[in-house]
Amino acid sequence: MAGVPLTPYRRVLAVPGVRSLTLLGIAARIPHAATAVILTVHVVTTLGRGYGAAGFVVAAWTVGMALGAPWRGRAVDRLGLRTALIPSLVAEGAVWCTAPWLPFPALVATVVVGGALGLPTFTVVRLALSLMVPQAQRRTAFALDSVSVEVSFMVGPALGVLLATHASTALALVALGVSMVLAGVGLMALNPPTRSAERTAQDAADRHDGRARPKVGIPVTPALLAVLAAAAGATVVLAGTDVSIIASLRSTGELGWTGLVAAVWAFASLLGGVVYGLVPRSLPPFWLLFGLGALTVPVGLAHGPLALSLAMLPAGFLCAPVITATAEVLTALVPEAVRGEAMGWHGSALTVGTAVGAPLAGFAIDRGAASVGFATVGALGALLAAAGLAVVALRRRALA
Repeated sequence: MAGVPLTPYRRVLAVPGVRSLTLLGIAARIPHAATAVILTVHVVTTLGRGYGAAGFVVAAWTVGMALGAPWRGRAVDRLGLRTALIPSLVAEGAVWCTAPWLPFPALVATVVVGGALGLPTFTVVRLALSLMVPQAQRRTAFALDSVSVEVSFMVGPALGVLLATHASTALALVALGVSMVLAGVGLMALNPPTRSAERTAQDAADRHDGRARPKVGIPVTPALLAVLAAAAGATVVLAGTDVSIIASLRSTGELGWTGLVAAVWAFASLLGGVVYGLVPRSLPPFWLLFGLGALTVPVGLAHGPLALSLAMLPAGFLCAPVITATAEVLTALVPEAVRGEAMGWHGSALTVGTAVGAPLAGFAIDRGAASVGFATVGALGALLAAAGLAVVALRRRALA
């Protein structure tokens, strides 16, 4: 990174509280990043079930997160951070500390609850950043957050596999619960802002004068739905790429290199996030999504770890920028009073995209080859982006 002007990041990190929030965000997301792999190892090795059953458990947890994220965000908006996190602390401790001893059907039901009541770390961090930094620095702040997510997801699965395979899955699941609770306690202790000083003062004045707080809802507009569609489209491509990488390396008998290829891909995303935070102007999410999809389509033509790693770099460079751009636009589209709920919907869109992308790529691979998996999710992402760009163009013409 020598020679890269990092002044915008220094300015963001100089804002009081941002550095602490960023470090806590990285630590708090590590157990989240490890959850899927720990559940998979537990179901396959400890419960003696197949990978299909393991995928079903992970999908149940994912569904819980998708259902709970908007509600958890709304709770933060209305109740404040500390009060809203209490159910999450109880649920995270209870779910993951009992999960090792549950039979398979009970485990499925329990992880749904764990997902729905899980710690809303992503929502809280992005909501707090949107309030802590000036709007002109918001893109850089969100890019910094995307980079921190990449760091968490590079560390979390590796730690999860290490603990689950070298100790026990029971210990790994309990450690997951303890880590989640500690992360929640850390967020409560740090207590980053989830509402502006102006809104806090207005709420206090309303209570003093006996006025009811006006109810504010999320404005469901075509622009809002388009941004959520872009977020979902991005993770369709990313989740499908994950599966396709495994299939590609398995087909050449080099499955052991999966971690390295995934690490190269993640590093490209991290680098892209850093660079995106330095550009002077925001880029439209749909153009970034179109680039991500189009550059993913030909990746399957590469064979072997080295060629595949190199082929992944261009698309990987756009991963974090797409997520950053959708979060930035979304915060500008909704009033502050419902920004936490909006971030929850953003998280749900990302989760839904992940839930669609992985099986879609798997379906394509089963009926073709790994290259078909890359091409399918990449083409779908590009088509969604093209449709979004067309809708935006038509709307501008109608308003002109």
